[in-house]
Amino acid sequence: MDFAHIPHPAPVPGETRQQALLDPGFGKLFTDHMVVIDYDADKGGWHQATLGPRQPISLDPAAAVLHYAQEIFEGMKAYKHGDDTLGLFRPEQNARRFNASARRMAMPELPEELFLESIRQLVAADRDWVPSDPDGSLYLRPFMFASEAFLGVRPARQYKYILIASPVGPYFKGGAKPVKIWVSRNYTRAAPGGTGAAKTGGNYAASLVPQAEGIENGCDQVVFLDAVEKKWIEELGGMNLFFVFNDGTVITPPLTGTILPGITRDSLIQLLREEGLNVREEPYSIDQWRVDATTGKLLETMACGTAAVVTPVGTVLGPDGDFTIGTGGTGQITNKVREKLVGIQKGAVNDTHGWVTKL
Repeated sequence: MDFAHIPHPAPVPGETRQQALLDPGFGKLFTDHMVVIDYDADKGGWHQATLGPRQPISLDPAAAVLHYAQEIFEGMKAYKHGDDTLGLFRPEQNARRFNASARRMAMPELPEELFLESIRQLVAADRDWVPSDPDGSLYLRPFMFASEAFLGVRPARQYKYILIASPVGPYFKGGAKPVKIWVSRNYTRAAPGGTGAAKTGGNYAASLVPQAEGIENGCDQVVFLDAVEKKWIEELGGMNLFFVFNDGTVITPPLTGTILPGITRDSLIQLLREEGLNVREEPYSIDQWRVDATTGKLLETMACGTAAVVTPVGTVLGPDGDFTIGTGGTGQITNKVREKLVGIQKGAVNDTHGWVTKL
């Protein structure tokens, strides 16, 4: 599909942009352009791909997304490499997960190559927005929503795919330091048969109240337990978890339909196995977490995701009390795999897996 290019009438001046990139924060600063592709079931599907100025969206008040929440999104990053080229980390996996989310939400799939071409188009237009800081990157947010105007519970016939970009620094203020986790006992993120494995906004909306509860108790993130027995650890509000033991074993909760299949999660499984560790995908309970941390059997817990990459968990708090992981600092394995993963993403470590796509 050919992309129509609409010139930007007033892009941000270079000096202003460079000043903003000195401290971009996370998700507050946006680039000049965006991609829009329309879908209409009655007009042959996907059509009218446009790269143009980032601007507000005009929506009919009856747009289906506003009433029935047909919406999905992805999160990925473009990194600046030492040779001044840009790289994407496993973008084809984002394209595939985007379509898996679309299928679960009864939305049309976007051809994988069209998804990837939209990324290439936007990054090429806004490459000057990629931070040069070692902790910086260009966060890419592809999303799709039902735009058809109607009131009725059925899949919409019209959709918009939009891609925007945001220069970012570290996800957690202060960088990759150990975080405090709050155990949510009153709320669950997803249930069997639900939308837990889809990257849809409703899953994140459901996490906001318990996340606020965690913040009130001095924590950075909330960990959710399963919805049936309320004993098995699932994931954080936006990250997967790994548990590192003193016998060389690593456990991460299995993908049973209630956990988002993280691309960083999949990458860590491979990197940890290359370090000689025995990685198992199996259930792990909150009670066992406490016992293993208290006895010293558990050495490290790490959280991972596109935004934060790899982050150590130092302390766990909840209604049943609190406990510390190891010394409460960053463990050896966490630090090692984080450095290796970030090195691959930024082109500083040899990419033997073929994970990086150069732009």
